[in-house]
Amino acid sequence: MQSSLIVSVIGPDRPGLIDRLSSAIAAAGGNWEGARMLRLSGQFTGIVQVVVAEASLPALETALAELETNGLQTRLHRAGTVGAESGPGRVHELEVVGQDRQGIVSAISGTLARLGVNVLELATDCAEAPWSGERLFKTRAKLHSPEDLGETSLREAVEAIAPDLMVELRTAEQSSPSQG
Repeated sequence: MQSSLIVSVIGPDRPGLIDRLSSAIAAAGGNWEGARMLRLSGQFTGIVQVVVAEASLPALETALAELETNGLQTRLHRAGTVGAESGPGRVHELEVVGQDRQGIVSAISGTLARLGVNVLELATDCAEAPWSGERLFKTRAKLHSPEDLGETSLREAVEAIAPDLMVELRTAEQSSPSQG
């Protein structure tokens, strides 16, 4: 039987970390299915979806423990069903840019939660605005909304958080590579 797992990792960034991690997974008989990784404040951090035979799970746990002796902290999480559907609804891509302020992620996520929107992916960043030097907040998200929530209502709800937010929302079908 195959197990779907999520491996979370964090440690001081240096060359070769992904090689060490991927080699440990492969040596234990695991298949690297997907990942999101990045450097934050000098730390390498990420999550990896791994599928491995149940019998190979102890070998994977041992391989990950060996990485910890080199300063890369790992944690293994049992995942749900691979490819589980989100249910009926629409998938959207959301981009928001605005002046950075404390609580902006909480305001956006709270608005989405009240509308019954599930956040499938989220990336946020802050950067200096080239024309003013003020801090700009930027986010990109992949969302799953209920069928009865229209795109206009979703956009207006996010825009209502603050008057300076620039919001772009498109359904996944509109942004697919097959169009255009």
